Amino acid sequence: MGCDGGTIPKRHELVKGPRKVEKVDKNAELVARWYYCALSQEKLRRPIVACELGRLYNKDAILEFLLDKSADKTPMEAASHIKSIKNVTELSLADNPAWSGDKESIKGDKYDDIQSARFICPVVGLEMNGRHKFCFLRNCGCVFSERALKEIKSEVCHK
Repeated sequence: MGCDGGTIPKRHELVKGPRKVEKVDKNAELVARWYYCALSQEKLRRPIVACELGRLYNKDAILEFLLDKSADKTPMEAASHIKSIKNVTELSLADNPAWSGDKESIKGDKYDDIQSARFICPVVGLEMNGRHKFCFLRNCGCVFSERALKEIKSEVCHK
């Protein structure tokens, strides 16, 4: 049975050390920011809007958040800075031709490649998967990679 006098436990067997803090996978965190709504945690679907902090939202989730101002509902931390629909910008995103996520039937038996992105930069062709920085213009909502904005060097939208 053990501990009947025949064994002498060592200190490391009796004393448990401090637990190791679980580290968040950086890749999974980036994927979550680019694939899921920051407010409702649902998959992003068009129309997609962004706030001045760069968080992506489904437009219907923002509208529901703004309309439901009941006292019993606590304000969501992800959207507490959004006071009206004017605080967000609707994005015009370029589709990635190599992405086949919603085109196939979803039965739960297919592999979702999180490395291929749904949207790309229309100028350079970089995928919006969290590895590269992207910017959007507040007046028109066009989305570009930071590399494309450095190459163009103009303050006018390319469209």
